[in-house]
Amino acid sequence: MADRVTIVDVAHRAGVAISSVSSALNDRPGVSEQTRARIIAAANELGFVPSLRGRSLSGKKAFAVGLVVHREPDVLELDPFFASFIGGIESVLDKQGYALVLQIGAEPGEMLNRYRRLAGDRRVDGVFLSEIEIDDPRIPLLQDLALPAVAINADDGSPFPTVRQDGDAGIRSIIDYLVDAGHTRIAHVAGPEHFVHARQRRNAWSQALNDVGLEQGAVAAGGFTYEGGAQAATELLGLQARPTAVVCANDLSAIGFIAEAQRMGFDVPKDVSVTGYDGIQLGSYVTPTLTTLRTSPRQIGAMAARLLLDVVNGDADAGPVVDVEIEPVELVVRESTAEAPH
Repeated sequence: MADRVTIVDVAHRAGVAISSVSSALNDRPGVSEQTRARIIAAANELGFVPSLRGRSLSGKKAFAVGLVVHREPDVLELDPFFASFIGGIESVLDKQGYALVLQIGAEPGEMLNRYRRLAGDRRVDGVFLSEIEIDDPRIPLLQDLALPAVAINADDGSPFPTVRQDGDAGIRSIIDYLVDAGHTRIAHVAGPEHFVHARQRRNAWSQALNDVGLEQGAVAAGGFTYEGGAQAATELLGLQARPTAVVCANDLSAIGFIAEAQRMGFDVPKDVSVTGYDGIQLGSYVTPTLTTLRTSPRQIGAMAARLLLDVVNGDADAGPVVDVEIEPVELVVRESTAEAPH
């Protein structure tokens, strides 16, 4: 295997000191533009690739950012949202020479310790804050640690720059679509109540029903999981005044709801219409195919990565990094919804 090209080799080829090569390649002052150009040309000729360790030592940065996912690993295996989200993050980080430190776990106390270790060991320059909880203990912790962060779909007033994708308008479009199809008993399969985005979706469902003059439908816990959706089907379809339509807080719970409804002998959508949220690809493969709200996890991830790098590398004179709103979720009508049964 050929020896790795080093900064010493570049300095020798360009006829300059090692310190000049470091300044030129890290875009720091101290060398003329003519010398900088000669050094860059020499580095390109030799195929020099700066090591991450060397960049970290010279720039006092880790050149890495962190994502701590607070989920059970088996849930992540079924939910492709995070794969697309991480893919969006990597599409930005790779081009900027940054690495992603990914950690997964479900124990709350251990999650907080992971942030402490990431900050204390200087393993990362900043973190992504996803699946934010109500009164989330990570927020004051990150502030105390002075660890830069970018939040995903946080409520207004977040202390960190935030990437948001509006879901309220999408849920209103689902309610309008179901009402136009004759549905008046519209239930909700909710996500875990401690998650901000689960509360946002439930509130949007409730407000949309109020806006069209309908009473609140029944609510069942779905936990954002297939099993939770199946349990919700048993609960809601066992009611005396069972709903004719169900708005689920995510696609996995909607798919679980459909499977259990069919097992119980109900026809979807003739007996009950079912909608999801996320737009995962699996929803287009199940029978019936799932009416849903399509989100943009890859775009969210890419924008969050850009924001976080802006925070980490930002110029104080340029002012604070501002929140970003991407295009709203999109209603995708498929086979799991139909006219209300008569």
